[in-house]
Amino acid sequence: MNHTPDAHWPDMHLHPVGIVRSDITSPVLAAGDGDLELQEKKEAIRQHHEQVEGGVCELVIFPDFAELLEGIEDFSHVMVLYWPHLIDPSKRQLRKVHPMGRKDLPLRGIFSTCSPARPNPILVSVVPLLERDGNILRVKGLEAVDGSPIIDLKPFVEPSHGAKNPKVPEWMSRIHRDLGLETKEKA
Repeated sequence: MNHTPDAHWPDMHLHPVGIVRSDITSPVLAAGDGDLELQEKKEAIRQHHEQVEGGVCELVIFPDFAELLEGIEDFSHVMVLYWPHLIDPSKRQLRKVHPMGRKDLPLRGIFSTCSPARPNPILVSVVPLLERDGNILRVKGLEAVDGSPIIDLKPFVEPSHGAKNPKVPEWMSRIHRDLGLETKEKA
């Protein structure tokens, strides 16, 4: 790969600000050598998503960053940026995948999918904030694996972060229908 960094870019270093504590111990998808492969059948994937949707996990913020949480409890939702630490760095070279490992769907570029195998595997989820207890946030519906490093937290503010009437391709809608994940407005 030919990367030419801009001379004005600062050094980029990420340091975890906390860790996820979750009942999820392994990712539902694994990065294969040339694509993503389903580790479970479609029904098991659907059950996994139902478990995630109803599951509560803890975001344990390290004590050095605890004061940065002041006021976060006033928001109903937070954006959690985390690192999928179980992905082998060599699998981050994937350029295209069949979404959700489904060979019945066309290959798509990594940036047009939600694949965790990315050049910079930073995942983002918006989840309801249930409560704050000191440096621990309890959230619902986070799909992060136990032990995932938290890179950052932000309050979710719909006028700033919510998109009005977002468009998604048919293949993504198909995945959501197959998994029973249609949005409440469409269901």
